[in-house]
Amino acid sequence: MSFVPQVKIPATYIRGGTSKGVFLNLTDLPERCQAPGKSRDDMLLRVIGSPDPYGKQTDGMGGATSSTSKTVILAKSDVADHDVDYLFGQVAIDKAFVDWSGNCGNLTAAVGSFAIYSGLVDSSRIPENGVCTVRIWQKNIAKTIIAQVPITNGQVQETGDFELDGVTFPAAEVPVEFVAPVDPSEAMFPTGNIVDELEVPGIGTFQATMITAGIPTIFLNAEDIGYIGTELQEAINGDEAALTRFETIRAYGAVKMGLISDIAEAAGRQHTPKVAFVAPAQDYVTSSNKSVLATDIDLHVRALSMGKLHHAMMGTAAVAIGTAAAIPGTLVNLAAGGGEKDSVTFGHPSGTLKVGAEAAEVAGNWTVKKVVMSRSARILMEGWVRIPADSF
Repeated sequence: MSFVPQVKIPATYIRGGTSKGVFLNLTDLPERCQAPGKSRDDMLLRVIGSPDPYGKQTDGMGGATSSTSKTVILAKSDVADHDVDYLFGQVAIDKAFVDWSGNCGNLTAAVGSFAIYSGLVDSSRIPENGVCTVRIWQKNIAKTIIAQVPITNGQVQETGDFELDGVTFPAAEVPVEFVAPVDPSEAMFPTGNIVDELEVPGIGTFQATMITAGIPTIFLNAEDIGYIGTELQEAINGDEAALTRFETIRAYGAVKMGLISDIAEAAGRQHTPKVAFVAPAQDYVTSSNKSVLATDIDLHVRALSMGKLHHAMMGTAAVAIGTAAAIPGTLVNLAAGGGEKDSVTFGHPSGTLKVGAEAAEVAGNWTVKKVVMSRSARILMEGWVRIPADSF
C-alpha cells in the first residue's frame, strides 16, 4: 500500500453573509502555492473536495453548493491606504476549476474580521471599543472595499442581534461599502445601452440590462422567460432544461458584454457573468415559510450562481442590483417602479435585503460613487486543514 503523508495548512472556516469559505493567510501556504498557478489551484481544489463527480464534496471542506465552495487568501496589502489584500477563488464542484474572475460580496463581510484576527491590521487602528475600519483591496477586480467591524473589549464582536435573511441565527452587523465599483474610465454598461435586445439562438430574444457594477450581471424580466419572479430554488434547480437555457443565455450575454469572444469560453468562466431576473413587488412566501408583503419590498430579484438558483443573493450581485436600481430606465429600476432611487429593498428566495447606491451621470456616462449594504460574519472553526502531500 502506497503512503503519502498529509500536509497541515493553517486555515479558518468562516461564514460571511450567506456564504461560507475556507480562509487562508498567504504566508501560511506551501511555498509553491503562494504564487498564482496550477499548484495553488490544485491545493484549493483538494481543500474543498473537488472535482467530485458525486457533487457532494464529502472528502473536503466544501458544502456542495456555490455558496459553500469558496476560498479566500489574505495578505498584508502593499497598496497605499489599504490594510489587506483579498483574493477570492470560487471552486467548481464537479470540475477541476477555480474561477478567479470575480469577487464574493458575502465573504467580504468576513475579510475584515479575519484580517484583524490574523494581525494584518495595525493594532494602532483597532479601538478598545467601537468600530474598526478595515480598508480592503479586492485583488480579483482591483477595487476598494471598506468594512466596519465592531470591536468590544479589544476583540472583534461577532455575536449580536442583527438578522440577515438566509442566515438562521442573528449576529453582529458589519456594514460593507463598495467604493467606486465602476471606475469613471470603465464602461458600466459594456454595450453602451441601459437596455439591450439580447438574441439567444434557439431560445429567443430578450430585453436585458447588462451591467458591470460589483460583478458583471445580466438582468432579464421574469415574465419574458416564463417566470413570475417569486420562485424558490426547487422551481428551477430541479429543471435541467431551464438550467441549460439559463447557461445558454449567460454565454451569449457574456459575448455581448465583451467578457469572452466565443460562447465556448463560457464553460471556463463560470463565476461571471451572473444571470438574474426581476419582477415587480408582490406577496410571497420565503424558503423558510415567512410571508413577505409586496408593501415590504420594492421588487423581486432571483439570481443564478455557478449554474444554480442562489438560495438568497450574492453580495456582489446586490451591488449590481443597487446600482442598476439607481439608474432610471434599467430593467431593475423599472421593476422597482422607475424614477430616481438611492436605495431599494428587494425580495429573494430567503427573504429581503436593502442596498443603497449613489449613482450619477457624468458627460453622458453613468458612474457610481459607492454601494452600501449590511452583512454579518462569524468564525465557525479554526486550526489546520489537511490534504495529501501529492495534491499540489
